[in-house]
Amino acid sequence: MKLTTQTDYALRTLMFLATRTSRANVADVASLFGISVNHVAKVVNLLARHGYIRSTRGIGGGIELALPPNEIGLGDVIQAIEGDLHLLACVGTDRGCAIDAFCKLKGVLAEAERVQRAYLDTVTLADVVPTRQQLECIE
Repeated sequence: MKLTTQTDYALRTLMFLATRTSRANVADVASLFGISVNHVAKVVNLLARHGYIRSTRGIGGGIELALPPNEIGLGDVIQAIEGDLHLLACVGTDRGCAIDAFCKLKGVLAEAERVQRAYLDTVTLADVVPTRQQLECIE
């Protein structure tokens, strides 16, 4: 599986927010990671729609985690941002192809996807979040 840049930015944003005790802003995330503010804003919008972060507008506003880090599963975040994670188009559907009647590859890839997702479902944001000091070293 290769994740999109959008998922990479989403995971980085969540990791950043998990190190904060107060609200941050999109520019803080963008500056730390050297990412465009527009890209971070799009990711923040997606994360908010999926309930992982809260976004508050206006004076004193900003972004913050909507859930504790140990309640944010990486498998769920990746699935929410990526959507279809199938290795081949035929995996996960009943549609077949010319070799469907005897194809063993579809089953192998489906099992690989299952194992991968099962593992990612055991990992939470709390398991991968750096310390605030580690992040400050890259600023």
